[in-house]
Amino acid sequence: MNDAIPSLSVLDLVPVRSGQTSAQAVTAALDLVQRADRLGYRRYWFAEHHNMPAVASTAPPVLIAAAAARTSRIRVGSGGVMLPNHSPLIIAEQFAALEAIAPGRIDLGIGRAPGSDPVITQLLNRSGTTSDVSRFPDHVTDIMALTSPDGATVRFTSGSEYQVKATPAASGVPQVWLLGSSDYSAQLAASFGLPYVFANHFAGEGLEHALRLYRDQFRPNESGDGPRTFVTANVVAAPTAEEAEERALPQLRMMARLRTNRPLVPLETVEEAQADPFDAMAQSLMASTRQKWFVGTGSQVSAELAAFAAQHAVDEIMVSPVAGAYAGEAPDSADGRAQTLELLAQTAPVAA
Repeated sequence: MNDAIPSLSVLDLVPVRSGQTSAQAVTAALDLVQRADRLGYRRYWFAEHHNMPAVASTAPPVLIAAAAARTSRIRVGSGGVMLPNHSPLIIAEQFAALEAIAPGRIDLGIGRAPGSDPVITQLLNRSGTTSDVSRFPDHVTDIMALTSPDGATVRFTSGSEYQVKATPAASGVPQVWLLGSSDYSAQLAASFGLPYVFANHFAGEGLEHALRLYRDQFRPNESGDGPRTFVTANVVAAPTAEEAEERALPQLRMMARLRTNRPLVPLETVEEAQADPFDAMAQSLMASTRQKWFVGTGSQVSAELAAFAAQHAVDEIMVSPVAGAYAGEAPDSADGRAQTLELLAQTAPVAA
């Protein structure tokens, strides 16, 4: 085992591939979280995305509750809840309830991006339950206060006060993490004394600068904890490097679709991706994206992740297992993603 990786965790977007229903994709994801629990991964987070044919992680609190009910040790949480889409009070209540379901195992990762396209953002705004993105720091503070045993105090101009609690009698609180891929998120996490996650799985630029800002500007809060960081990474591990590259192809093509404004579709199978080559521009984008991913055999990927963790002095690596499926694999399973987690667990320490 390579002690250079402090621990490994999992980020799941609950991918939906061609020929697969949302129910089957969720079944596969819940099987994966149980597997991660048995293998010793530290935490398992669900992302929030909307109106994407290949992504079923639209409601992290619902998936977290299902995952918590099927596991006994692993921390489960959001990676993240996109706060502009929600009322801070509703998020506080949802995660206080989750903390009651799985005490000491809930992470509340909070992001500032919408996790959707402009049309969906407008539809969410019409619901009247969203928050003001310009007040994001205030809303993070509100959530932390509301989920605490003491709750939050609302003060009116008349001088009267009103007590608000996310749950009547909290005995614990979810661990709040700030997520981002910019200087803003790093500096905000530092000012609040909160742990910070850099979204390297989709950004990949500005990582070193953001981590440096966070560590240099960190101010401990009442917990007294020092700076804590980890980064996300797209990962595919397989018995052979050839298989790993093949399984990476569908997700690479999905990223190229996003960046070239091609129509979004369910995630292709490996065979579908191989049968329909993209043009030179998309191929170039895929090659550039591939350079930032960790793809290969279990030992190769583990060694690369160890070097990556050491380079950036992070406390943890959260892998997004992006292995695609071959035609004929059961639609209610994610064989390639499960294989990735199994191989990494064999070659790297996953629990701290």
